[in-house]
Amino acid sequence: MLDDLNDLKHDLTRRMDGALETLRREFAGLRSGRASPALLEPVRVEAYGSEIPITQVATIAVPEARMITVQVWDRTLVGAVERAIRDAGLGLNPSSDGQLVRVPIPQLTGERRAELAKLAGRYAEGAKISVRGVRRDGMDKTKALEKKGTIGEDEMKVWSDDIQKLTDQYIKRIDDGMTEKEREIKQV
Repeated sequence: MLDDLNDLKHDLTRRMDGALETLRREFAGLRSGRASPALLEPVRVEAYGSEIPITQVATIAVPEARMITVQVWDRTLVGAVERAIRDAGLGLNPSSDGQLVRVPIPQLTGERRAELAKLAGRYAEGAKISVRGVRRDGMDKTKALEKKGTIGEDEMKVWSDDIQKLTDQYIKRIDDGMTEKEREIKQV
């Protein structure tokens, strides 16, 4: 029975970690005024008859604080890479120099900072919803075990409390990440 609880906790923790990791990736894609290769990771390029991640056609580097460079491996894809960056909704205006695409990072306006903070809030809320969904699944499993007679009412209460504590820890981590991202957006 203790193994069942440990297995359940392990599964719930793994799934909640996944929600947190997704949030980290989404936050990394939010432009905060500083250049970061993660900013371009969500960009998809029309190449070879399909849309593929930019990281599969180029190397992304940050040579200085307000500049990202994209070294395109195939010269024929330079225009597609430029278009993909421009159309990604990041507010960036790339320019090419041979196979190298330069992406200057402009200063953020107050309006754009507010938009980014709202978007970060939506990402955080999505992560919280995912974590709560995992909690609901865990609670459903404990109720099913109690119905089958595998665990008693007291054990179910203990398991439910443990699941809630785990959920609260992850919600706090999401809130802390959101606070940090808001500070980063406002700071730059």
